[in-house]
Amino acid sequence: MTYSDNDRSQVRWARLAGFMYLFVDLAYLVGVMIANHIEVPGNFTETARAIMRSELLYRIGLTSIFIGALCTVFLAMGLYVTVKPVDKNLALLALLFRLAEATIFGLQSLFSFVVLKVFISSDYTKSFGSSQPAVIVNLRSSVYSDGFIVAGLFFCIGSILFFYLLFKSNYLPKALSAFGLFGTLLVMITNFADLLLPQYHRILQLGEMPLGVAEILVGLWLLIKGLDLHPRELNQGTRYESDCP
Repeated sequence: MTYSDNDRSQVRWARLAGFMYLFVDLAYLVGVMIANHIEVPGNFTETARAIMRSELLYRIGLTSIFIGALCTVFLAMGLYVTVKPVDKNLALLALLFRLAEATIFGLQSLFSFVVLKVFISSDYTKSFGSSQPAVIVNLRSSVYSDGFIVAGLFFCIGSILFFYLLFKSNYLPKALSAFGLFGTLLVMITNFADLLLPQYHRILQLGEMPLGVAEILVGLWLLIKGLDLHPRELNQGTRYESDCP
């Protein structure tokens, strides 16, 4: 079987998407783990001291989250080119939702670096007073947690559309695409529940695990196995034969 130039380009973009699935998940995971390790929730003074002791490590964590947001653009573009032959309009819609997600996470990263100045600069503390920095930091925590949920909802819609198109295309095993679709729907449900019942945030976070596994599996499949374009060619051949008199 021979591939056209368009087919080869599609396969290359799919491999890029597979790599970015793995890289983006790793970047977010590293960033969140570093931030959670250093920050002391609800305690501005202890958090400031911990950050000043490990400022470089904390900056690495924030930068890792920003890199994850940045590379989401490459992931979304790779998925868009991969599934565009299936339904161009739905693929474009999915791309736009994932770009909105990346924008929100990027703005969150910017805000985190701004708040970092409050933690490490005594000038800010003197100008704001003793209590106001803590208020700003608590506001940052609220913006970060709620913004994460809102960005997650944009992510879910885009991810649902991409997994639906992958399922429809037969480029991947049906079970794998269906698993990703199920995992994304579960995350969407838990995100809405988190907005309504924030006191159950830790329990609801467990709903993200199936999608995490699905993205790793899909990423590895696209990166190593690539796309299976046979089903598309077979379907086209069947259609052409049925059109013959």
